[in-house]
Amino acid sequence: MKEFLYSRNAVYETLRARRRDVFEIQIAEGVQEKGKIAQILNLAKARKVKVTRAPRGRLDKIHENHQGVVAEVSKYPYSDVIEILERARQRNEAPFVLLLDSLQDPQNFGTLLRTAEAVGAHGIVIPLARTVEVTPAAVNASSGASEHLLIAQANLSQAMDTLKGEDVWMVGLDQAGVKMEAGSRHLRGALGLVVGSEGEGLRELTRKKCDIVLQLPMRGEIASLNAAVAGSVALYLAYLARNA
Repeated sequence: MKEFLYSRNAVYETLRARRRDVFEIQIAEGVQEKGKIAQILNLAKARKVKVTRAPRGRLDKIHENHQGVVAEVSKYPYSDVIEILERARQRNEAPFVLLLDSLQDPQNFGTLLRTAEAVGAHGIVIPLARTVEVTPAAVNASSGASEHLLIAQANLSQAMDTLKGEDVWMVGLDQAGVKMEAGSRHLRGALGLVVGSEGEGLRELTRKKCDIVLQLPMRGEIASLNAAVAGSVALYLAYLARNA
């Protein structure tokens, strides 16, 4: 199956990652061949990808925020938990995995993917059903970071058991958890950070599978942060703790 990716960063990173087949790239008429567009064209030439000029209205029908470029590509190549663990071994690092429990919003998903890639997470695990997937909207929201990540679709409970079998410490993130401390020992070493859905947080079964559930300390008036912000903050705290 094929799909259309849109926006300059999404198309550029997809070409650079070389994990998908790219069948054709359409550039809107009138778009200048400089900056990111020039980089896209150079990568397309190197990969012998067909490039055509198209009326802007044709690209508008695919997505209104196309930024002058659209790519027809193969579906996202999902990974698995074993491959994520293997990536950690190849890097000679303790596993660092983000698990998302029924996240729904592509923008939140994309934000978390971008942060996870930035801090060097070895992979992401999402449930098999009732969750956001790696759609073009999520790729765009991640600025193409999705294309460099190993993302596994799996039974979340079974995935957590597999990771725990490899001595990966499961840390849930929830406002009902224990208050997180700076440099928390729970964020060091082999880590699976589990982030719940936007509205309900962690499901009860997921919570029970966690070794500990932590909450971000807050001093302001608002009650909580959304899933993408809280997860991103926790990812960076884990990155700092792991590299202290």
